[in-house]
Amino acid sequence: MNALTGRLFAVSVLAGFFLASSSAFAASSSIDGIWEGSASVRGQEVPLRLQISGPATDLHAALLNGAEQSVASSAKLQDGKLLLNFNYFARSLEATVAGEQLTGTFGTTSASPKAAPRVPVTLHRASAVSNVSTGPDIHGDWEIAVSSSKGESAWQLRIDPATRDAAPATIRAVIQRIDGDTGSLYGAWDGNQYKVSHFTAAGPALYSIVPRENGTLLVSNLLATETQKVQARDLVARRPAEARKENLAAPTESTEQTRIKDPSAPFTFKFPDVTGKEVSSSDARFRDKVVIVAIGGSWCPNCHDEAPFLESLYKQFHGKGLEVVNLSFEEEDQLQNPTRLRAFIQRYGITYPVLIAGTPDQLTEKITQADHLNCWPTSFILGRDGRVREVHAGFAGPANPPAHQALEHEVTALVEKLLAEPRPVQKASF
Repeated sequence: MNALTGRLFAVSVLAGFFLASSSAFAASSSIDGIWEGSASVRGQEVPLRLQISGPATDLHAALLNGAEQSVASSAKLQDGKLLLNFNYFARSLEATVAGEQLTGTFGTTSASPKAAPRVPVTLHRASAVSNVSTGPDIHGDWEIAVSSSKGESAWQLRIDPATRDAAPATIRAVIQRIDGDTGSLYGAWDGNQYKVSHFTAAGPALYSIVPRENGTLLVSNLLATETQKVQARDLVARRPAEARKENLAAPTESTEQTRIKDPSAPFTFKFPDVTGKEVSSSDARFRDKVVIVAIGGSWCPNCHDEAPFLESLYKQFHGKGLEVVNLSFEEEDQLQNPTRLRAFIQRYGITYPVLIAGTPDQLTEKITQADHLNCWPTSFILGRDGRVREVHAGFAGPANPPAHQALEHEVTALVEKLLAEPRPVQKASF
């Protein structure tokens, strides 16, 4: 080996050493895996679980809620700073990585002064040890007596055993209201109560469920605002049979909440889509068609649950004469640049028209043909003659399997029935 060859060999060895060291550092600084911790919300600690995978150049992440995942639209790790965007809810998680701990905040990305403040989050690597206690058996169906602003007298509460994916938890609960369900709430017995919660891209939820000696449950929304506490404090849940014995009203049927003022008149709409193009019920594409007009907003979690079902109906029956149109009511800052609505459309692969109808407080001003319209979402199902045949308030999502399956079956059957009706006879013009 001559001097030149020796120097080249030495440089090669050093380069290999530094490359190996760099790779080792990258591996040791990886944040792959499950992270768990909590978010501080209104004086309460809400459990939070996060899964991160991939190298820094191709990072992926998702908030975990049992077997359910809220997948991040984008994930970035740079200089010890983690940024996860959930564009379909206009929210983000920002955290600093320090060893085995992530510390940061979660909340809206909106610059609006009306936006809710971001909440602090602290996470550490998940432990394989899970200590949970099994409490009293409260599985099954319950009814919660309420007096809500939407006119309800009762909500449904369903409690099931937690799946293996829900560690650390022993029960899964869901509250079904007229406008939709809470999503899956997981929790365990702490010796005095079940605390059930979730933390998804839509945000946190936390409830306590206290079994009582008289066979009822005391249910409290632990994250209720001051306004909500009037309704959310000390709610009592009873088995349905016991509620009937006490002459308490059952939960309102979804088809009984909203009515059409004049059922003989065609349902009409005219709003722009996300590109600014105006779409109207008088357009040729809707003529003689069965139409589902879905009222919602990309800020609404239950509207996110409804979107995949509407898209599946559209794909299944569009060729037979079904049209679907979404009338979306968005906050003022989103009207100027509907980035969240575009992300919503992309996330669910929506191919039917999505129109921007106004702001949420303009609902009854813009949709004038309905009476007692106050639920997000609400769907109007029109026959081929343009008249409303049925109105469905709210949406029972996958977190409430029996109600979700029943709703899917009912709406699908109605669509098939309306598609089988003859097309209206067009009057001759002279």
